[in-house]
Amino acid sequence: MNVMVIGKGGREHALAWRLKQSPRAGTIFCAPGNAGTASDGITNVAIEYTETDKLQRFCLREKIGLVVIGPEDPLAAGLADFLRGKGLKVFGPSKDAARIESSKVFAKELMRHADVPTAEFRVFDHPQPARDYIETRDYPVVVKADGLAAGKGVMVCKTGPEAVSAVRRIMTDAEFGSKAGRNVVVEKRLDGEEVSVLALVSGRTFLPLPACQDHKAVGDGDTGPNTGGMGAYCPAPVATPELMKEWERTVFFPTIHAMKRGRYPFQGVLFGGFILTNQGTRVLEFNCRFGDPETQVLIMRLKTDLLDLLEAVADERLQEFEEKIVWDTRPAVCVVLCSGGYPGKYDNGKPITGIADADRLPDVKVFHAGTKIDERDRLVTDGGRVLGVTALGDTLADAKARAYEAVKLISFTGMHYRSDIADKALKVKPVAAPTEAPKLPAKFRKPGGQDTNSEKPAN
Repeated sequence: MNVMVIGKGGREHALAWRLKQSPRAGTIFCAPGNAGTASDGITNVAIEYTETDKLQRFCLREKIGLVVIGPEDPLAAGLADFLRGKGLKVFGPSKDAARIESSKVFAKELMRHADVPTAEFRVFDHPQPARDYIETRDYPVVVKADGLAAGKGVMVCKTGPEAVSAVRRIMTDAEFGSKAGRNVVVEKRLDGEEVSVLALVSGRTFLPLPACQDHKAVGDGDTGPNTGGMGAYCPAPVATPELMKEWERTVFFPTIHAMKRGRYPFQGVLFGGFILTNQGTRVLEFNCRFGDPETQVLIMRLKTDLLDLLEAVADERLQEFEEKIVWDTRPAVCVVLCSGGYPGKYDNGKPITGIADADRLPDVKVFHAGTKIDERDRLVTDGGRVLGVTALGDTLADAKARAYEAVKLISFTGMHYRSDIADKALKVKPVAAPTEAPKLPAKFRKPGGQDTNSEKPAN
């Protein structure tokens, strides 16, 4: 089967790399791809997702059996609907379902409607009422741009003046674009450990994947502005089997059911961003696609054929994989290497050295996120997040050590990264082993909580 992966980041490199390992894989294309996909034998195609007619003609000509849409922008623009309408098989949600990420307002109101636990919030379409509301709060708040902002439209504020400044940046200065800043969500700031849980969703079934922990802030110790993600590890020890079952029941079940009831059913991968507070778990956000860099650590641990798995989602045959997905028991750590200045302004075109040496280390894979080959045939930087150095280890400490050993072999001007990826987990006391070993993946259930083996509920 020929497969087309849409996107050019680290997530897409990881997906295409694993898809190519399938014994059923024909040619794996990536549009537009990056230098890393090309070096792994994946065929880059110089087509942007906005060139829908050109993309459709290419897919039909090359007999593409499955299109995998990586980033949120094409999903929010309705690319999955367009390609399905042309008779192509697609992994990824519809435009209506993708609103769970493309609109913070839509997501928060959906959570309120489905009784999903989330932070207290208010929505504003004008800066002055938002400022007035902030001034009446006696607690810190988070200010979120309504639309897509490349992971940088969420501002965690410590003080009222910081929050007022965030409103100005989003709504008045239109720092993230006029569309993204048309509305803002102001919500109570929550404190606690953050966890990412991705679930494959297809028809009436869903399958949660092992929990990961991302690192959003640019600096060590979670300092500085938010980014698209500075690193991740998997599995996250704080996500105990008991918590995973609770999140199935209180988050994934009601959300998927509410979307189906609203006539915008979700198909693809639903990403839940959780925070563990002293009042219980709350949902910070939903995404409508694989996370980045969560995908890199999940893909390193996945042993099941990814092509079979994604095709089953697209065909609504996900129930065939009940208790059949196999994971490497070893944990994985990903460290993201960034351009100087990121998440602010940065320069591209910096030559990169050392990737081949890093890739030669055992159980290490360097995924390219922002790279290209320049006119002088040099590998150079081409984005804020440049590389995702990912490693497996017998323990989380081993995986971290191996990842940073690989990082030290790589160099480009201005390169910066966090040095504390996975430290949170390494400080957590091991959870006592349950009397009965939990099954991974978690057992399939239908929205509403019924086992797939139980009798069908009455209509």
